[in-house]
Amino acid sequence: MDLLHKQFIFAGLFARLILYAFQQGRKVKILQVLRSKEEAARLAALGLGIVDSIHCDGIAGDLAIISDDDVEVSDTSQYQFLGEFWESLSDPDKGITCAWGGRFQRQDGGHFSIEHNGVR
Repeated sequence: MDLLHKQFIFAGLFARLILYAFQQGRKVKILQVLRSKEEAARLAALGLGIVDSIHCDGIAGDLAIISDDDVEVSDTSQYQFLGEFWESLSDPDKGITCAWGGRFQRQDGGHFSIEHNGVR
């Protein structure tokens, strides 16, 4: 599937993820979706991402769960319910693999993406 169609699908799935979080009684905020190549390079230099970030393709988004005392939750395990829901939205028959950053080697619990050309 081409990138444009993955972008359309990502938008709908990301909306479903956010609604799911609220249905589970959790507050979330969107941190970042689209990232410029310059921003990706800057973050990679700081060890906070990769140069070839899928955010640059518009098929990745970062969310923060907000605690009851209005603090961003950083513990990846607190995102597992969202990660598992996100992964369940995969559709291999259509070439859609939803990847959760909590399963990455360097865990990123708030990262949700669709794999494209081997990048997630």
